[in-house]
Amino acid sequence: MANWYLSIGIVGGSIDARFMPAILKGIMSRMEQGPLTGSYARDVRVIVYDGKMHPVDSNEISFMLAGRNAFSEAFKNAGPKILEPIYDVEVFVPSDKMGDVMGDLQGRRAMIMGMSSEKGFEKLVAKVPLKEMSSYSTALSSLTGGRASFIMKFSSYELVPTDVQDKLIKDFEAKQTED
Repeated sequence: MANWYLSIGIVGGSIDARFMPAILKGIMSRMEQGPLTGSYARDVRVIVYDGKMHPVDSNEISFMLAGRNAFSEAFKNAGPKILEPIYDVEVFVPSDKMGDVMGDLQGRRAMIMGMSSEKGFEKLVAKVPLKEMSSYSTALSSLTGGRASFIMKFSSYELVPTDVQDKLIKDFEAKQTED
């Protein structure tokens, strides 16, 4: 289940309270699917400010779709930022391969935090986005002839760089138009 906060209220009273669950359902489904890149949205506050209904023609599906579409449009116009998980990575590497490993990490958008010697190996400490760690085990083994190892643990969520965010949004929009 997504980790988000949703507050919903209505101002004006022009929509019957029986349609509020349908609006909420539409908003929540769009939050789960993610209007920006397909990943869920969180920490959102929604206020239904005004609306119209017809006593005969109004139904729940219409309000669910209206909530879904209104959330998508409002979310995109709000200037949202994408966060990515960042991991603390410790790499234990032989001294003669330190430069190669550092170069590889920097190519993975890593921020080198420090270096030290430990039990005949050099220890390299860095913060690296999880996305960049998908093939790291294989790359590290290739670079060092299997003589290095690493450990990683979750650190925090950080903002994705603007160029990466723009690429993610364009890729998602292209995929949506194909479907």
